[in-house]
Amino acid sequence: MHPSRRRITAAGLLGLVGAAPWSAVAQGEADRVYRFSPVNQYGIELTARYWNPIIEYVSSRSGVHIELKLGRTSADTTAYVLANEVEFVFSNHLFSPERDKLGWKVFGRRNTPPLSSQIVVLADSPVRKLEDLADQPMGFPGPEALVAYKFPYAQLLRRHVAVQVVFAGNMDGAFAQLLSGRVKAVGANSQLTEGWSQRENRAVRVLWQSEPLNDLALMAAKSVRPVTVEAVKRAFLGMGQDPVGKTVLANASELIKLPPDSGFISADGSEYAAYRKFYATAPVELR
Repeated sequence: MHPSRRRITAAGLLGLVGAAPWSAVAQGEADRVYRFSPVNQYGIELTARYWNPIIEYVSSRSGVHIELKLGRTSADTTAYVLANEVEFVFSNHLFSPERDKLGWKVFGRRNTPPLSSQIVVLADSPVRKLEDLADQPMGFPGPEALVAYKFPYAQLLRRHVAVQVVFAGNMDGAFAQLLSGRVKAVGANSQLTEGWSQRENRAVRVLWQSEPLNDLALMAAKSVRPVTVEAVKRAFLGMGQDPVGKTVLANASELIKLPPDSGFISADGSEYAAYRKFYATAPVELR
């Protein structure tokens, strides 16, 4: 297997997600393991540290054995999804017309304030406007990043500002390149910008920002039985009402500097109209 596609699972990275006594939902699938792939919004270890306790909780409450599966980069993780190697995702990479046909079903989303696509520079940067970035290196998480790459790059194309695209694998990698001076600006997700700024105690300046967008979606593959999806959905949505679940959420959220009550709520896909609208109007090379 090529190193860029190596598999990182809960077992391989931070310990196998614990299996709980099976509920009635899982009777008859005691040996079935479902894979959950969230987009790599942070470095791979931080992404795993955030999601492993949540997935352990969801597994124990739902009776559905779920393991975390991550690629080295966000594009690698999405490649697993497109190859039908996972059953559950936390993503916004599946809303293009072509991928809509794959049948992934939205059943929830993270309940956080709206986020925006951004183009940002360090607070002390001499860059003051988008036009100052012409012919300069600019960092992005990767080619699959809808909010942090496709939205901002579309804005640059519309303004005829040509930049040298540098893919960093995830948002933390892009910010590391900004700090090192390798790139002059980054395309970003405002939620991730705020979290990085708090974790690293570094200020940034926003050059451009999109309309508000909802946080990423929890989705299930069309192959997953409705009763299994419902059990997993109930477990995610119930975290905020359960003392154990609230503690898991608070601890996980502290890692990435989200509000401690950043749990999950029901969604049906209509909340992502702005993402689908983007694909209807985006430059051809970004669709």
